Amino acid sequence: MIEISAYYFGAIALIMIGLYAVLVKKNLLKMLVGLSIMETGVNLLLISIGYINGKSAPILSEGIGPKQAVDPIPQALVLTAIVIGVATTAMALSAAIILYEKYGTLNIEEIRRLRG
Repeated sequence: MIEISAYYFGAIALIMIGLYAVLVKKNLLKMLVGLSIMETGVNLLLISIGYINGKSAPILSEGIGPKQAVDPIPQALVLTAIVIGVATTAMALSAAIILYEKYGTLNIEEIRRLRG
């Protein structure tokens, strides 16, 4: 039980660190790194919710029955979330490159000032 609560604590800590970076930092790249850290925390939280102590991964092999395996749905959801997260991070980084080429900075306040 102590191990599971450590996973929850780690997940919440990652989410809070990422949220801090997104809300406080002014550099667009730092905000994207914070968003990626927050996404990792959410993935860890989903995996730790689906974890059951003493059960194994749902892989078909001898000696492992359905009652001895964990639910594969959280694992599939996190795998899907990782793929979506990589795609959105790549798209956000390409938008940051375009903003840097246009305005010459990645500071959000400076971009807002130059835009208006």
